[in-house]
Amino acid sequence: MTFVFLDPFHTRQDGHILISAEQASAFAKDIAGDFNPIHNPDARRFCVPGDLLFALVLNRYGLSEKMSVRFSGMVGANVPLVFPKVDEGVIDIKDTADKAYLHLEHSGETSQDADLIESLTRAYVAFSGHNFPFIMVPLMEKHQVMFNPKRPMVIYESMAFELDSLDIKQPTLELADTTLDVKGKRGDALFRFNIMADGQLVGTGTKKLIVSGLMPYDPEAMAALVEEFNRLKEEHKASR
Repeated sequence: MTFVFLDPFHTRQDGHILISAEQASAFAKDIAGDFNPIHNPDARRFCVPGDLLFALVLNRYGLSEKMSVRFSGMVGANVPLVFPKVDEGVIDIKDTADKAYLHLEHSGETSQDADLIESLTRAYVAFSGHNFPFIMVPLMEKHQVMFNPKRPMVIYESMAFELDSLDIKQPTLELADTTLDVKGKRGDALFRFNIMADGQLVGTGTKKLIVSGLMPYDPEAMAALVEEFNRLKEEHKASR
């Protein structure tokens, strides 16, 4: 199965998947609406968006009723990734040096319906990519903490969802609830979401982020970050 819409964002070479910095950055901005500087090609600590890896996993293995993904490493540019051919419900995506980046567990019925999988992929990626500022800022303000604007450390740790049925079309995601468990300078942010189709609840899921280097909430510093996000967004839109 191949999603045409993912073709511009990865390359197949010698049986491996490679993602260039330019491909990763384009996916982040054009598909996810994510303008985190860490996905810029010239970023010092550049990494491939976790949601692009998840999209490629769905593309390769299909959509199961129950799926969970845990990230264990940051993928750099042009790292050759191995997608195992054998699928027994537990899959680890590693590079050719056997370093693991993504752990997938899935169960229940599995669909290879390309339209359904692309719809859910786009819906989840759009939801996930908009975490900042739309979800994270109100959550941090509520708890009066924030990441260090000079060295933001927000790690995408995991996500999971469960569908009641795969007999659905055009699913969408809605935010259901958010929590932030603050432990000193670290916070565990959990976003719960509902999966909807034809106005009905058809599934639920969660996304977990780890926020490090927490400091007291600074409205002016946060406003500057949001302003920069909006500037980058408009600048990118004007360049299209």
